[in-house]
Formats: sequence, structure tokens, C-alpha cells
Amino acid sequence: MFVASSLIGAVLLGAAVVLVLAWPRRYRGRMPTVQVLVLGDVGRSPRMQYHALSIAQRGHVQLIGYYESDLLDELDRHPRLTKVPLSPAPAFVRKLPFIIGGPLKVIWQVLDLFLTLAYRTRPVRWLLVQNPPSIPTLAIAALVVGLRGTGLLIDWHNYGWSILAGTCGPKHPFVGVAKSYETVFGRLGDAHLAVTAAMAAQLRKAPYSLPPSAKLSVLHDRPADLFQPVNASSTFPPKHRGLEIARILADACKDDVAVGVLLANRDTKVLVSSTSWTPDEDFQLLLDALVQYVRDVPAADPKTGRTRPPILAVITGKGPQKAMYERKLARLAADGQLPPAEIAVRTAFLPMSDYARLLALADLGVCLHMSSSGVDLPMKVVDMFGAGLPVAAYSAYDSFGELVREGENGRGFTTSEELAALFARLLDTRARGTVGNEIGDGDGPGELDRLRQGALHESTLRWQEEWDRVVAPILGLPEPRKDT
Repeated sequence: MFVASSLIGAVLLGAAVVLVLAWPRRYRGRMPTVQVLVLGDVGRSPRMQYHALSIAQRGHVQLIGYYESDLLDELDRHPRLTKVPLSPAPAFVRKLPFIIGGPLKVIWQVLDLFLTLAYRTRPVRWLLVQNPPSIPTLAIAALVVGLRGTGLLIDWHNYGWSILAGTCGPKHPFVGVAKSYETVFGRLGDAHLAVTAAMAAQLRKAPYSLPPSAKLSVLHDRPADLFQPVNASSTFPPKHRGLEIARILADACKDDVAVGVLLANRDTKVLVSSTSWTPDEDFQLLLDALVQYVRDVPAADPKTGRTRPPILAVITGKGPQKAMYERKLARLAADGQLPPAEIAVRTAFLPMSDYARLLALADLGVCLHMSSSGVDLPMKVVDMFGAGLPVAAYSAYDSFGELVREGENGRGFTTSEELAALFARLLDTRARGTVGNEIGDGDGPGELDRLRQGALHESTLRWQEEWDRVVAPILGLPEPRKDT
């Protein structure tokens, strides 16, 4: 009996020792450190990179995520940045059929994320996570911050369940599960950021019902200093625009005769769109609009003096639907619906610095973001405004007006016909009017100039000022360090 009791006591004592030794270290308030978590490719998450850079100017930041694309140069070389890479699932798991490999990858991701947050990193005062993805980010983050005495700050970019509904259909059973999961674990944040005022209002109501004790602030996206209008840079003579764009596109359009011819023509208009090539952006709208532009807008109209300029459209980014749309583009060109001498659409994945410069050199930005939730905003338009580029943007969602002001810094559309009409009107090659002329709204030359002036005004609103006002007080970080 005594021996049995001794053995049980020894086992319990051993278990207690193991539990104490294995318990994640807790934050003790020594340093104003922050973790920024991106459950995805960090290089393709500009808002979270901006967060990390702003934090690094005041204290130390651990940036956790998958490192597949290049970071912003200023962030990448910052002395107070610690990169914490997450490990992708082993190659053999990724090669398994989805019905087996899918669940195994989720299990791997859960374990890797938990071990990284709880054991592989130093305890911090705040953990800042982006949402979506919400699964498994929110649950793991909520568990770890409880174990480590860390505050949880959730940055709501959109809703994960609404994106899933756009992919699988709103009646898919997993959409309801994802929505319940997101609303339950989303309430566990100590503080919250929303990208729009409309989203903030929704988060206080059912089904999210964020508690009154949780601080909720609106942090509108603003461009980083990397995005600058051409006239704010002394390194680019505007008369050499075609050569500069050719340099930027050198890798993507090497030996591309059609692009070279278009860039040599000073009448060519350059359109830029950025995408992750996912279903929430319907690029068929853009393709149909370009086809209608060629078909319906006369090359020269003697009655109005209007002419149809050639267009070079550059679509940047990478994602699952890219190859599908590239095949469609090839068919349209082969069928003569997009004649190479008049319309060239090219895809590219550019370094951030080249992308910023391309925006500044373009004539018009095109945004096809459709907002699965109706209350988020496209970061790509913010970057375009930062570069002083006016936009034509899909407009059928509630928060559209928080970013694009119709007739001031851009124009909205909902159909390919409307987009084609905007191209015909805004890209008119008649002599440009001066800003502030008396030409009627939406009538001929001068409209694009006025929109550009509105975009230039938007370019004066910068990320750092907004972040200092909204986020720095939440995190309790000191003033920016002099050695930044």
C-alpha cells in the first residue's frame, strides 16, 4: 500500500514538474514588444507589414508568418525586426489527395502555430493578428494570450465566412460553422481595429456583439511612404515615361514587341490593376469592357473630335485564377477581339518598389474588388491614391464611399458596359483640359485631370499619421526612437 502510494505520488509530482517546466513563459512587462501574426505570405500582406514597420519605429516587433515574397525594403532591413517564419507542411503531405492531405495540413498548421506562439517566441505585451483568416488563427491566438499574459489585438480586414461563402456558396454547411467560429472567438480580443466605420458598426451588433469592454477603433488604410506621385520624385523625367515603364516590365514582357510598340506611342494609355486572382474579383468585367471599348468606340469621331487611344493594361499579382484568365486573354487576342496593335493586357508580379513606381506612371487604376462582406475596402486603391493615380472601381458595396468619392478622386462602375464607357470618356485623346475648367462633369477632356487632382489630395493622407493616432495609444508604445 505504501509502495503504491509512493509511486502515485512520484508520478503526480513528476507530472506537476513537467507541467510547470513546459508552461509557456509569461509576459512580465519588461519591454514594449509586439508580435504581428500573418497566417499567410507576409510579403503579400501590406497592411500587416505597415503595422510591423510602425511598431519597429517605437520598439521591437516579431513578425510571424510565411516568408514567400519579398518584404518592404525598409522593414526587411530594420534592426528591431525579428522574422519568425512558420513552417509549411512537409512536401509528402502536400502531395497527398485533398481528402487526406487537407486535414493533415490543418493539423500541421495548428500545431506549428501553437508551438511558435507559445514556445518558440519570447512573451510579448501584445499579439496583433489579422482576420481573415480566422481559422485557426483566432482560436490559437486566444489560447496562447491566455497562457502568456498577452493582450490580443484583432485587425479586422474582412470576414472569413463571407469570403468562404463567395467561394462555396452561402448555403454550404461549413459557411455557418465558420461564421459561428468567427463570431465566438472574435469576441475574445482585448482590442479591435476595423478597416471601415461601417465594419466597426457591424462588429458591435449581432452576431459579432463585441463587448463594450473591448476597445474598437477604425483604422482606415493609408499608403506607405513608398507610394509617391511622380511630381513628388526628382528621379523621373515625365517625358521618358515609356522607357521607365519598359524597364519595370522588362522581366514580365521581355522581347514583347506589342508592348514595345505601344509604349513608343505617346498616345497610349496605361491602366494598372492589382489582384490576388481570387473569385472575389471578377476580371471578366475588365476583359469584356476592353472588348466593348474596341468594338464600340470609333477610332476617330469627326463629329466630336474624340479618338480611341491604344491601351496597355498591366495586371499585377499572383493567385489561383491567374492561369485561367491568361488563357482567356490569349483567346481574345487570337480571335481579334483585342487587337495587339490597340490593346495589350499583360500580367506581372513586381517588386513593391517597381509596383509603386508603375502606379505613379499610369493613367488610370482599375479595381475589381467586390467586397464579400460589403464593409471592407481594397488596399490596392489606397496605394493608387498614394501614387496620385485616379481610379475606376467596382462600387456595389456599402463602404465604397469611405474611400472613393464619386467624381472627386475616381469613378464607380458595376457592369462591363459602364467600365467601357468610362474608358471611352476618361481616356479621350483630345487636348487635355486644365484642372478646374468649366467642362461639364463627365464630359470630355479635363475629367481625368480633375480626378487626378483628387487622387493627389488623397496622397497627402499617410499611414504613419493615422497609425500614430489610432494604434500607438492602444499598444502603449513609447515615442518613435531617434535611431529609427
